[in-house]
Amino acid sequence: MNRQIIIHVRFAPNGRVIQISERPARLTPDQWFDVLKARADSAYRSLPRGRGVFRLSRAAVDTFKQQAVTLA
Repeated sequence: MNRQIIIHVRFAPNGRVIQISERPARLTPDQWFDVLKARADSAYRSLPRGRGVFRLSRAAVDTFKQQAVTLA
């Protein structure tokens, strides 16, 4: 079974990412958001009040983490 993961994103008023879940330690919040948007844009939904979520499978999140760490 492939579990769904919800990655929560919180933005500052200036648009910078101030908090994002599942973030690899080597990446800033903005870098992790950019990785996810580049690879899984269709899984992203904006929410009110400076928030958003990505709905992804655990396998996809793990793959994106591995790819991101090699890029950092």
